[in-house]
Amino acid sequence: MNIENKVLGLAKLSSYIKEFLTKNKESYNENDSDFELLLEKSKIDNPWFTIENQKFALQQWADLLTEENINNWIKEYKTSKTSKKVGLILAGNIPLVGLHDVISVVLSNHIPLIKLSSKDRYMIPFLLKKWKEFSGEDIKFEFVEKLEDFDAVIATGSNNTARYLEYYFKNHLSIIRKNRTSVAVLKGDESDEELQLLAKDIFQYFGLGCRNVTRLLIPQDFLIDRIFENFLNFKDIINHHKYANNYDYNRAVYLLNQEKFWDNNFVMLQEDEKLFSPLSVINFSRYSSLNEVKSFLAENENDIQCIVAKEELGLDSIGLGEAQNPSLDTYADNVDTMKFLSVI
Repeated sequence: MNIENKVLGLAKLSSYIKEFLTKNKESYNENDSDFELLLEKSKIDNPWFTIENQKFALQQWADLLTEENINNWIKEYKTSKTSKKVGLILAGNIPLVGLHDVISVVLSNHIPLIKLSSKDRYMIPFLLKKWKEFSGEDIKFEFVEKLEDFDAVIATGSNNTARYLEYYFKNHLSIIRKNRTSVAVLKGDESDEELQLLAKDIFQYFGLGCRNVTRLLIPQDFLIDRIFENFLNFKDIINHHKYANNYDYNRAVYLLNQEKFWDNNFVMLQEDEKLFSPLSVINFSRYSSLNEVKSFLAENENDIQCIVAKEELGLDSIGLGEAQNPSLDTYADNVDTMKFLSVI
């Protein structure tokens, strides 16, 4: 199949999504109504997938999938001359999180065998159908309940699941992804606007993504109040019943154990060295030198997806507010999926 047609089909898909997102319901045609119904079904199936968060994810993908962006991305890789079957076990923690793997496999001239997450069952099949329609050619993919007869596998799961997957697929070419999270390092001179951008990195998708910040490193004299003040734009998050249940549970545990924590009625801060924090809680620690920060980051390198910080700190980081805006060549667990697919 002609790679140009695949790329053109993706760019048309991008335009289709953008057009849908700009419409109001009164101007929907039949296709638009089907699209909206799918969003509603996803929300009912998985209450974490609010309409707002699903549309945010769709907008991110629509902005990424321009013809120029796609061509700039894939030109660095060789396209396989022989199509292989690549098993994909997709995650479902945030909307469309598995789409990058699917697109990568198809653009590498392979056939994805897709095991959808039970938490994200509707949108990827819909978008693939549209991509196939817009490309004018037969983009091959299969949805499966069990992986069989495959040449390689890309699987995403928890740390416990990953151990099982590594054993199960030990005789196959594979990428097995584990739990990761993200951290933010504050320099101390951040403006209110910058701290409000940090709030997006923390609260978007309720904090469920591996690119969500769950751990802060702040200077010794940084005022906690400044963080809370600039998180208020997300105060309505507590109105989501599943988030509120997590908040209430974790708050009760801290009170019962008489642990020290800071609370603003929708998120808690706890001084804790651990990288991962429970949902509705942000762990933080104070540092007195940048060397302390670098040591912490090095020790936890294998569990960190991305670092959010101001450029002046000189870390390998992305800007405040950019955690949920990865580019096409940003890979989960920092493993180059396209490079892997080019050699199977």
